[in-house]
Amino acid sequence: MSTGTTAVWGRAEQQDFRSRVRGALLGGAIGDALGAGVSGLSLEEIREAHGADAVTDLVPAHGGRGCVTAVTQLTLFTVDGLIRAQVRRDTGAWHPPTDVHQAHLRWAATQRDWGPDERRKDNGWLGGQEWLYARRAPTRECLNGFGDTTMGTLDRPKHPAARDSAALTRSAPFGLLVGWEPQLVLQLAVECAAQTHGHPTALLSSGALAVMVHGLARGETLDGSVQHALALLAGRPGHEPVTEALQQALGTVRQGIPGPALIESLGATDSAEEVLAVAVYCALVGEDVRHGLRLAVNHGGPSSATGALCGALLGALHGETALPPAWLAELEGRATLLELADDFAMEMTQGPALHSPAAVAAGWLARYPRG
Repeated sequence: MSTGTTAVWGRAEQQDFRSRVRGALLGGAIGDALGAGVSGLSLEEIREAHGADAVTDLVPAHGGRGCVTAVTQLTLFTVDGLIRAQVRRDTGAWHPPTDVHQAHLRWAATQRDWGPDERRKDNGWLGGQEWLYARRAPTRECLNGFGDTTMGTLDRPKHPAARDSAALTRSAPFGLLVGWEPQLVLQLAVECAAQTHGHPTALLSSGALAVMVHGLARGETLDGSVQHALALLAGRPGHEPVTEALQQALGTVRQGIPGPALIESLGATDSAEEVLAVAVYCALVGEDVRHGLRLAVNHGGPSSATGALCGALLGALHGETALPPAWLAELEGRATLLELADDFAMEMTQGPALHSPAAVAAGWLARYPRG
């Protein structure tokens, strides 16, 4: 598997990449938090609760303003798994889906334990973050899929008929593997989605998102990244619902002033392809990050999911400095998100200086154990 991880990074390239990684993770979390308090409500119910303009600012959810859901929790553990895959590569063990699966099993422990278990030697620093030990509306598919140590695969996926967006919403980090070829990024996202979901729509929506983020993290336009994803999807069996949803999103951009009616015409269910289409549309038509995210959560669909995906796309496109500072200031877990984003960027750009067959930074292996 050729990944290009030995590329030499200049300082400006490293800084740009770190900004996009921060943007993707923080943007996704902001969108998640913005939609958390209204997810599943109809537009009428949202307006009744928050006024004619619907949600324009963070609203209370899960005990406070700025709180995130299982969408952000799982995304964080996806990143943790990808870092550990790189660290374990020195040992000759190179199978990223396994490392991502192990990371998601650590997430599952946060859903049943009261707090970090100091006896677990593989927890690393992320598993020691007490604020993550909280149930924030995880889906049945994720709880059951990571409820035992058996890993779902493409041949034998967990929940073969599941087509909701829970695998999709944890898949943006795969796109941040900018040293990989796009088709490998897509394949990894698909294989990891199969750990909880088996329907082709759920699998290929996850892969398409990863390819889009990959393009954005490399400096492509959003429209160009969507077109790239469509081209790679075309050769995959069962791609038609995802392809049609993305093409509809592109077509809707030209149909008038963005608003809830156009958004809901793309779908108002939690089906993966509809959630992806709504997020892509809102990212394309948003005048800025704030406007795009408000569009992404003010509709009758799963606002937390669409907000998280739109935020990840816009964050990867524009970088962290484009994110609304007032929302960042109240975001739950912001310090953890920043630290993990910076660790990911450092691993991807300077990994050989942290660990290699000849030299190891002990502190890094304490954060990201190989076991």
